[in-house]
Amino acid sequence: MGEVAEGRDHEAHGAIGRRGFVLILSSPSGAGKTSLTKALMADKDAGLAVSVSVTTRPKRRNEVAGQDYNFISVDDFRHLKDHDDLLEWAEVHGNFYGTPRRPVEKHLAAGTDMIFDIDYQGTRQVREKMDLDVVTVFILPPSMAELRSRLERRAQDSDETIERRLRNAAVEIERWREYDYVLVNEDLDSSLTSLRAILVAERARRERQTGLDDFVAGLLREAA
Repeated sequence: MGEVAEGRDHEAHGAIGRRGFVLILSSPSGAGKTSLTKALMADKDAGLAVSVSVTTRPKRRNEVAGQDYNFISVDDFRHLKDHDDLLEWAEVHGNFYGTPRRPVEKHLAAGTDMIFDIDYQGTRQVREKMDLDVVTVFILPPSMAELRSRLERRAQDSDETIERRLRNAAVEIERWREYDYVLVNEDLDSSLTSLRAILVAERARRERQTGLDDFVAGLLREAA
């Protein structure tokens, strides 16, 4: 009987809900944002939906269409951009990338958090359009030597491309102050632990809770 009464009291206080938010991970190429994104997505307890970006670049041999990216033509990309159907878009290394707007808005309204793997240019655009719904994390490499080593170990790019990515890394790293959180990714497990802590804290923010006014009013009526 006590458990039933307790549940009824909780209902009388009002239901507490929460609007979802967007967790953005950015880093120079090779610093770990993609590995961290995939690890968080594989953790069912994290409860994250992934934002699948569209891109005009060719699919790499280890990528899955519809999971890593949706690969589309330049004409299709321009159509999305011209109709304001992208939350953000950018040209990176001669290719176009973007995030479709509608799936994101649907998830957030349903209280589902999403994770984005985008660069600083995209982060700025998303902030401009939905600032209160955005939490940003910048991932730094432990050293530039280690960043080079990671790019070489993954064996996806030519020597010329690796050098270009390293030059671009310096430009990207300079944007670290624009982010809410900064992690040095020396170890994947430690970085994942920090990201999970960020999720817990951000989900408890007062601004994200819905129904708190009614819930607290019910507590105060009970206390009177």
